[in-house]
Amino acid sequence: MNRDLTDYRKSYDKKALEENELPESPLQLFSNWFKEVEEAGGVEEANAMTLTTSGLDGFPKARIVLLKHFDENGFVFYTNYESEKGKAIANDNKVCVSFFWPNLERQIIIKGEVNKVSKEKSTDYFESRPRGSQLGAWASDQSSIVESREVLEEKLVLLEKQYQNKEIPKPDFWGGFCIKPIEFEFWQGRPNRLHDRIRYAAGKNTWKRERLSP
Repeated sequence: MNRDLTDYRKSYDKKALEENELPESPLQLFSNWFKEVEEAGGVEEANAMTLTTSGLDGFPKARIVLLKHFDENGFVFYTNYESEKGKAIANDNKVCVSFFWPNLERQIIIKGEVNKVSKEKSTDYFESRPRGSQLGAWASDQSSIVESREVLEEKLVLLEKQYQNKEIPKPDFWGGFCIKPIEFEFWQGRPNRLHDRIRYAAGKNTWKRERLSP
């Protein structure tokens, strides 16, 4: 297999990122951008983010997870704590997440440290999930080797019978993580590959803001 992709070309000219329009808080800029991306349409899951961890095998690993909440405390997503990503975070809680929103030619890269959210918060979110998703959390030993698809589906059927007409409890091995940012980088595509890159780095009581070369 040999494919030449050098003819893939795109001109970036939809928006700009000017210093005189930037808020002091990177969270405010993130919120503004998220809203604009939602309103512009064309991105099915604007809350999809690429989470990169340091793997137990020494290699970094990236995968898509879904952002479920953000505020001044950080960015929250939910997963199986015993999954590969859960074990990687337990071993090294420094992570990076990135958002790519091609409809407005934007990227955001966030570095931070991760900690579990409270059991109460995880339970509240778990109870808000569709019943099928609740059962799926019990059915999957996430990241472990499974003999076949049929094994998973049979396990789900047994769980459906077990919890028929009953509330489904949150598994102890499932819950939320909160990423506390220490750095944001906002990337806005511009013509001639002279893209706008603005970095916010956490200081003692404020955020340091600077422009990076594209």
